[in-house]
Amino acid sequence: MRMALDLRHTPLYPVHLSLGAKCANFGGWEMPIEYSGAVSEHQAVRTTVGIFDVSHMGKLRITGPGAVAALNAIVTSELGKIAAGQAQYSMLCNDNGE
Repeated sequence: MRMALDLRHTPLYPVHLSLGAKCANFGGWEMPIEYSGAVSEHQAVRTTVGIFDVSHMGKLRITGPGAVAALNAIVTSELGKIAAGQAQYSMLCNDNGE
């Protein structure tokens, strides 16, 4: 007997479906894995643009006095430039900035 999974959906899930995405389980998230095929999608990214939905990736909640300054010391972006309700893809660095 196969049990149904209760998969999570990103805010962009309805858009993926409206664009004809073929979706599958990716770590508990129903994520798009293909639209029109690997070759045509590769060509589209090479000649126009590609977008990757990162809203299923990890989230941190850091609060308290000095939280923004502490994060600005370890991420490669400037957190003060991100408005409330927005997100920015960034990287966490070690003590050597790597």
